[in-house]
Amino acid sequence: MTLQRVIVTGGAGFIGRNVIAALNERGVTDILLVDDLGHGPKWRNLLELDFADIMSIDEFRYNLRHDLLQQVDAVIHLGACSSTTETNADYLLDNNYRYSRELCQWCLDKDIRFVYASSAATYGDGSLGYSDDLELLPRLRPLNMYGYSKHLFDLWVLHHGLFDRVVGLKYFNVYGPGESHKGDMRSVVHKAWGQIRETGRVRLFKSYRPEIPDGGQTRDFVYVRDAVAVTLFFAADCEVGGLFNVGTGVARTWNDLATAVFAAMARPVQIEYIDMPPEIRDRYQYHTQAEIQKLRDAGYDAPFTPLEEGVRDYVAALERGETD
Repeated sequence: MTLQRVIVTGGAGFIGRNVIAALNERGVTDILLVDDLGHGPKWRNLLELDFADIMSIDEFRYNLRHDLLQQVDAVIHLGACSSTTETNADYLLDNNYRYSRELCQWCLDKDIRFVYASSAATYGDGSLGYSDDLELLPRLRPLNMYGYSKHLFDLWVLHHGLFDRVVGLKYFNVYGPGESHKGDMRSVVHKAWGQIRETGRVRLFKSYRPEIPDGGQTRDFVYVRDAVAVTLFFAADCEVGGLFNVGTGVARTWNDLATAVFAAMARPVQIEYIDMPPEIRDRYQYHTQAEIQKLRDAGYDAPFTPLEEGVRDYVAALERGETD
């Protein structure tokens, strides 16, 4: 499908601004960007983007409910509260669940392609594995309210039999340019770069499992350009529906990641292991690793960027001042 007119929610956010930049590279500029900019530096993500209009979330939801929006080719719904430490459950339910339901139903009624962001946080402690098979979905038990709010919408789509018409993407640990506004929720790559510049060291959480060494906790780290490529594959290049993991299929340790940042900065490795806050110890994921066969079966065959290459590219951009 050739995209001409697109809505991107969360368009000033991390993945969203990179999606719009990639759409611009495809020649797509008739884009309605939906987001709240607030008082911080998030607005800077808009500087190099070409879009037709920008709308706040409240205004967008009003127009949505009153059927005042123009017809579009696709909606890429990335707008959500992504804080894993957010404790306002009512806010998360409204922003991550009800908002998604309203927008999904509008797209279905208008026969508009709908691609939305789910999350690897829905997998909880990983004891059931990381398969994106729909049969596993009802058994998942997220560890925090953010993951649960995302899981609720996945379940709503499943229970209404809609995964043949919409696409959910379970993003794993995405890092890359455009995330500096996220504060404490930005990637450890960005945090490590700043820590090394200031102190020459990187701080990582200690492990509280005897079988896992400090810094040996693992994640499936995804460079943002790959997350964007998968997103646009389903928005424009592939007509299948479903729920898909967006990860590399390879788990790497936090020590690996820190070492890659030191190497990219040509600095000696110095890692300090610090206590994990007690309030998150029982909700901490010690391992994530996407199963991506379903993604491959859908036709996405591009290789994923290796961790060292992605970190090197990102750190080089940070060092040049192209992003912060």
